[in-house]
Amino acid sequence: MSPLLTTLGGKLADRWSALLVLPGLLYLAVLAGAAVLGHRRWYDVSGLRDVLDKVAAAPAADSPGAIALAAVGVLVGAYGVDLAARGMGAALERLWLVDDRMTLTRRLTARRMRDWRAADDAFREALVAAGSARLTGDAAAADLAERASRRNAARNRIALAAPTRPFWAGDRLASAEQRVWEAYRLDLASAWPRLWLLVPDGARLELHTARWTLAAAHRLQAWGVLYAALAVLWWPAAFLGAGALALGMYRARGATSALAELVEATVDLHIRALAHELGIDCPGPPDQGTGRTLTRTLRKGT
Repeated sequence: MSPLLTTLGGKLADRWSALLVLPGLLYLAVLAGAAVLGHRRWYDVSGLRDVLDKVAAAPAADSPGAIALAAVGVLVGAYGVDLAARGMGAALERLWLVDDRMTLTRRLTARRMRDWRAADDAFREALVAAGSARLTGDAAAADLAERASRRNAARNRIALAAPTRPFWAGDRLASAEQRVWEAYRLDLASAWPRLWLLVPDGARLELHTARWTLAAAHRLQAWGVLYAALAVLWWPAAFLGAGALALGMYRARGATSALAELVEATVDLHIRALAHELGIDCPGPPDQGTGRTLTRTLRKGT
């Protein structure tokens, strides 16, 4: 999925640049408050007010030059903190989407595979029981069908297809590639740059938005880590960090699903157009024959 994410992430820096300063300013304000309050008097708002009054009464507060330098320093600090959060968010994204090349990640993938297979077996057993009950006219057929539906949902919560990554997010995006291959025998990594040139602007905007939302969720997780680090100075910051981290993980899960669904939808809606542009006959609905021909053409024999 790396070519896909790179393509969709091309304009993220432009959208981020407008949002860099304000979160950094808020973080610096909390950092300053944490340094003043400490652990023992974490609730002492009046003490914080006294410190602010002393700063305002200092001789330098009447100097335009000192004020300008302080303002520039604060803005530069805010920008630097936000750049750090942005870099940490990118690192977290790589973590959640990592493959299983290392020993630890292979073990995590194997564990998820065992859980998925157990859930898949349970679903298939429930499905067979529901089918048998329906054929025999058993009154419990409806209840058995509902149980099969619940077990199917439990399996899909682990992964939509057999897991190949150590974490859910990586599997969810990889499942889009896997499902496209199973449906059309189309190599999505090779087809995506060509599909991207064919999709209309509206579809591109939706994909860009989903990609930006996913990156923003990872960035929120990074802010959670940074705020949690302030607990060294001021223990309530741990709750701020935990809240931001939990919210970021919740948003990332939804954004990952949305992006994967949009990728699959893009393939479903534009695979015929891609075949037509490459001179491949596709008179009816695209099938595996169309996908195989496209894959051979796009991979140029490799």
